[in-house]
Amino acid sequence: MRGVIAALDHVVLICPDLAEGIKDYTCVFGRGPDWHAEDTESGTAIAQFRTHNCALELMAPHGAGPVGDRLNELLSKGGPRLTSLAFMTEQIEDAHHTFQRRGLGPSDISGGKAVHVETGQTRAWCRTRLADAACAGVKTFVVQHDALFQTPKQPAGGIASLDHLVINTPNPERATAHYGARLGLRLALDRTAEQWNTRFLFFRVGDLTLEVIHRLDQTNDPAGNDTIWGITWAVDDLGAAHARLSADGADVSEIRTGRKPGSRVFTLRNKTLGVPTLFIAHTPR
Repeated sequence: MRGVIAALDHVVLICPDLAEGIKDYTCVFGRGPDWHAEDTESGTAIAQFRTHNCALELMAPHGAGPVGDRLNELLSKGGPRLTSLAFMTEQIEDAHHTFQRRGLGPSDISGGKAVHVETGQTRAWCRTRLADAACAGVKTFVVQHDALFQTPKQPAGGIASLDHLVINTPNPERATAHYGARLGLRLALDRTAEQWNTRFLFFRVGDLTLEVIHRLDQTNDPAGNDTIWGITWAVDDLGAAHARLSADGADVSEIRTGRKPGSRVFTLRNKTLGVPTLFIAHTPR
């Protein structure tokens, strides 16, 4: 039976200045954002860079408003970082009912609407927010869109998709119960790699992976929060992506063999607002 979550719609990266964030991630993606909107009531502005399976949403304070004020507070304490997961559902009422029964404390379903600041295009959605405490501190939303984005055309060496998102947890058993049993994601792998002092939990959602990791060589408070740590983007042509970023002044590592058999990777060290970022290409089987 299919779960109520169909995919990971987007992940949110908060930043102090949206224009600077757009500049950096235009370099990362090799193109500009697919969506740009402002919300004067909340005091925020966002830009989304979409791939065929997920989007990165930059969010920044914009004028006065309660959400913008909260963003300024968060940024003053920890700087830019990944903060939120927004899962997509095709039945928001069913999702709300299911997550209420599973103890995730969903908020009332609310509607939203936004207007693209350049084109005037509109989009609308319904969403619910799960309780932070029930999600180990990771802000988690469930969204149903009125209409879906078309997959944007990628430039040569551009990002094709989100391969996996890395989440740090001090409590792997809690993470297994949360992402697997309560959110209903498929646990594809639970492996401890002694050579890296890490336990890996791979949860599949849509055609991407949430890679939840627990560091065995660190002292952790098991009641502490999970944190979204880093991101890996998949490309069709790793050499072209490496050359494109190098030409744009990005600091990239050499191309090397990845941990996953048949993969090659490189690290992007700047223009990511501090988010640990990897590029990967998989050899077709």
